[in-house]
Amino acid sequence: MRTLAQDVTETLRNWILNGEIRPDERLEEIPLAEKLGVSRTPVRAALSTLAGEGLVDHQPKRGYLVRGFKMEEIVAAYEVRAVLEGLACRNAAMRGLTPEQEQRLRDALADGDRILSRGELRPEDHEPYQQMNVTIHDTLLEASGNPWVTRFAEQAQNIPFASDRIILWDDHPIILRSHGDHHRIVEAVIARDCVRAEQLMREHVYYAGLILRRNYEKLLSAGDEAPGAKPPARRGAPKG
Repeated sequence: MRTLAQDVTETLRNWILNGEIRPDERLEEIPLAEKLGVSRTPVRAALSTLAGEGLVDHQPKRGYLVRGFKMEEIVAAYEVRAVLEGLACRNAAMRGLTPEQEQRLRDALADGDRILSRGELRPEDHEPYQQMNVTIHDTLLEASGNPWVTRFAEQAQNIPFASDRIILWDDHPIILRSHGDHHRIVEAVIARDCVRAEQLMREHVYYAGLILRRNYEKLLSAGDEAPGAKPPARRGAPKG
């Protein structure tokens, strides 16, 4: 059972990851509590959690400030994601998927195929595509059977622009190529091809980081209008 503090943490984390709350912006308990319609207690707990994750900095007598990340720090997070999620796919292929996990992945792939079959990614497609993406990555992490891989991979994702919850561009050919990766990764895991599954996921995450580097300044200037304006919550978690 999720607590209110966890829901508030998820909401604030998403706002930071997608740029709705900008670097160096001050976070104050009372205004946040009023905006979210909650008491100060879950907000205080959420800010403490986000400070532990490195997303905000606590400054004595000044409260919390949203931390800014340099381009190289974000790219470094992609490098960590590539290794950990590659390992997750290797383990998942070695262990084998449960019938429920395999069906979840097949359903997510079909959702992505349907969205991309229109030949363009429309604004209303962003959230369902993002949710599909989260489902695939989370299911493969779950299937690894290693809670430490999941924990550290999600920690690497909790950095602005490095999260699998944020679709940072709406260029259809790029998204189509990325979703093709999803198909190849899932096929390798189902086939129990450990080496190929790991290599494919590493390349998939590496390519996402490469595209980010090429488009970073454009994303910063887009701000709240960037494609990943409202990321979905993780599987099983209520939205903010």
